[in-house]
This record gives sequence, C-alpha cells and structure tokens, in this order.
Amino acid sequence: MTHRSPRPWWTVAVAVLAQTLVLLDNTVLNVAMETLADPVRGLGASAAELAWANASYSLVFAAGSFAGGALADRYGPRRTLTAGLLLLAVASTLAAFSPGATELIVTRGFMGAGGALITPATLALVTRGTAPAHRTRAIAVWASAGGAAVALGPVVGGALLTRFWWGSVFLVNLPVVAVCLAGVALLVPELRYAERRVLDPVALLLSVLGLGLVVYGVIEGGRPSGWSSPAALLPLVAGLALLAVFVRVQSRREVPGFDVRLFTEPRFAGGSVTLLLLFFGLAGQLFYCAFYLQGVHGLSALAAGAVMASAAGGIVLGNQISPGLARLLTVRWCAVAGVLLSSATFGAYVFFDADTPVAAIAAVLLAQGAGIGLVVAPMTAEMMAVLPARYTGAGAAISAATRPVGSTLGVAVLGSVLATSYRGEIRPALDGLAPGVRDRALDSAEATRAVAASLHRPDLLAAADRAYLHALYVTATWTALLSLAGAVLVIGYFRPRPSPTEAGSGYGSAPPADRAHRG
Repeated sequence: MTHRSPRPWWTVAVAVLAQTLVLLDNTVLNVAMETLADPVRGLGASAAELAWANASYSLVFAAGSFAGGALADRYGPRRTLTAGLLLLAVASTLAAFSPGATELIVTRGFMGAGGALITPATLALVTRGTAPAHRTRAIAVWASAGGAAVALGPVVGGALLTRFWWGSVFLVNLPVVAVCLAGVALLVPELRYAERRVLDPVALLLSVLGLGLVVYGVIEGGRPSGWSSPAALLPLVAGLALLAVFVRVQSRREVPGFDVRLFTEPRFAGGSVTLLLLFFGLAGQLFYCAFYLQGVHGLSALAAGAVMASAAGGIVLGNQISPGLARLLTVRWCAVAGVLLSSATFGAYVFFDADTPVAAIAAVLLAQGAGIGLVVAPMTAEMMAVLPARYTGAGAAISAATRPVGSTLGVAVLGSVLATSYRGEIRPALDGLAPGVRDRALDSAEATRAVAASLHRPDLLAAADRAYLHALYVTATWTALLSLAGAVLVIGYFRPRPSPTEAGSGYGSAPPADRAHRG
C-alpha cells in the first residue's frame, strides 16, 4: 500500500537534491583529469587509469540500479535512499584521500553503487508520493535537476580545483548528503508495497561484467589497432553474450530483479530506448565539445564548462515547459518535437569551426538542452504511469539506468568514432616525423599539439585543428542520425491510448495475478 506524503513537494525537494548530487558526481571528475595525471599535484594516473576512474562510477551505477529498484520495492524507497546516501558519503571520503589510481577506481565504483540505490528510490518517491494530478510536474522538477547536473558537473569541478586540491571534488558531497539525510528523516514518508521482491546478486554480476566488457571493447576499438583487433572484438562479444545470458536468466525468474515483462508495454519499451539514445547523444556530444572548446578555441577547463552549462539551462527550461506542451500536443508529439530539436543541434556541429563565436555555441547548447528537456519529463511520467504500484521500483531502476548506460556508451562509442576519424585525417600531416614521435602524435589532437609545440611546428598545430574539425563533423553527423531514431520510436510506440493513462494502470501482457494488483 502507498501512503502519500502530507507534504509532497517537500518530499520532491529532498528527492531532487539527492538526485542532483548523484548525477553531478557522474560528471564532476571530468575537469580533474589533468590534475590527477600530474605526479605532483595529483596521482600520476595513466590515461587508461583515468578512463576507468571515470567509467567505474557509471558502470556500477547503471548495473546496480536494478538491485536498487528491487531494494526500493522490498524495503521501501525511504530506507533505500538513506542507505544510498550513507554509502555515497563514505565512498566519497575514501575517494578524496585515495593514495593511488587503483584505489580511486575502486572507490568511484562504490560511489556508483550509492547512486544506484539513490536514483530509483528518488524516482519512486516522486512518482508515488505525489497525487496523479501533480505527478507530471513533480517528475519534470526531478528530471530538471538531474539534467542540469549533467552539464554543471564540469563547472563545479573547475571552480573547486581553482582553490582546493583534487580531493575537494569528492568532499563537497558530504554537506549535501547531510542536508539530504536530515530531509529524509523529517520530510520523506514510508512508501511500502505488499510484496517483498527477491534480490539477485548473480544477475547483478552478469550485468556489471557485461556492460564493462562492452564499454572496454568499444574503447579499444577507437585505438590505433582498430575495431578488428582481438582486444576490441573479444570483450565486445563476451560482453554481449553475458548481457544476453542476463536477460535470459531474468526472463525465467518468477520474481526477477530486471523484469523483462516491463518491455511488453510499448510505451515503457519505446520510452526507455528513446531516453537511452538521447543521453547517448548528450554525453558523447559534451565529451567532444569539451575538447573542441579547449583545443580549437583555446578556452580553459572552467570557461569551457561554463559554456557547456548552457545545455543545463536548456534542460531545465525544456522540462518546465514540457507538461503544458504535452497537454497541448500530447506526450507523443511533444517528445517528437524535443527529439527533432536536439537532433538538429547535434547536427549543427558540422557548421562549427575555429572562428565560430562562443555565444553561438552556447545558443546551440541551450537549444539542445531544451529539446532533451521536452522529452525527459513527460516520457518518464508516461513510462511510470503504465506500471502497477508494486513495480515502481523496478520501473524506476530501468528508467534511471537508461541515463548512465546511454551516457557511458555515448562517450565510449562517439569517442571512438572521433578518435578513428581524427587519425585517418591527421596521418598524412605526420609524414616525415620519427616513428616514435609519429605514433605519439597520432594518438589524439592533444598529443599532436604537444608534439607540434615541442618541435616548434605551427603548421602541425594548424593541421591538428583541421583534422579535429573533420572528426567533429563525422561524429556529429552520426550523433544526429542516431538521435533521430528516437523520433521514429516515439511515433511508433506512443500511439493514442483508448483511454487516458492512469497512474498504476498496469502494463503490457502481465499475468492475471498481476492484473489483480492494479488500481
């Protein structure tokens, strides 16, 4: 049974703050990479170690969200949120004082586990703690905070690094966690369901390993050895096989942690994939936009983060407009408009060059965020509305997992496309260099610029910028095309319903026993 809070908007406020913290942690490390690589100011971490320090959070967050959803259903979202906040606080403290890169990678994974408990619990609280008439607006507020954190992370990280040591990007979590815990104790109600769901550690292990191997294979595919190398193909095949086993095992469980039956509801299935594609494009685009702003335009990390914060403003704007626009156009066409707008901004990068005004770039990012904001809130509300109350945690877990999974794959896949395109374009300009220097310069635009500076070759600096812009255009084109697939999914899966959607109305072809629980 669900007991709604007598102060629902205070409950939403606590959930939003906790969710903002979780997604901020997913991006705040980006601007600290250079510092962490420094053996004096940081940990002397290698490029591979830095990549895994960044990825370990997202991977554990994504895969652990399924267990987080099960815990929210089993013990209630209030207790699950409290446990997640405590775990995040402890892991953040350990990460701040990590003596080496290995310890940082491990503690970042534990931070991701805390996030995996927090996010499904916050969405469950927002969904079930508010009345149906206010639910879409509440989810819009929740989605706004999460979307803003994606772009604000680099700004917060840059501001902290200008005054404090690198561990401050983790210790900043502690006062926020303290405020959230106080809010949970005073303002968040108990929301318990009659059925206690069973946890599945084997499935969790399969999902983490499967996602990790897929991401590792994609990253290796972008290296000089290419996609046909065993280092790329073997992890990809093994990861996909483990994920297939994970889905098969879950489909045979009577009470699975990852309920495949949720995808028999077209809205839930189509919405999940559409959100994954949107965050795939957003995270990948912000990744190569950071290099474009810092490398081609010469902005500092903090200044580049400030420009990218325009996307955060757009997401907040789009999320706040979306409820009214969805009532006017229906959820289907509001989401289609958002996907088309964001896809157009992804494609707009083909018009960028070294002379593009920074204000124009910020305007494109603002429109991009607005397009994504038009999709996230109404689509999330629609996805959650078709689920029975006792499956709220499971649905919230899957909905929440689309964001880190899409973001992780977006950075890995689009980063690999960018690297491959860059190497193909810069290779002729490196002819005549010594083999070792040539190989080093071939690694990335940043490496080429470092070699050019050491050899006093301004022509090589110009060639690096030209090659990077070429790679940017190729990657932006693929980003836009993949994003457009989301519009096709929305049109196909969000067809008009025979009756208005009601919260907890059930989903797909659930068995008769499930139908009896619908209300």
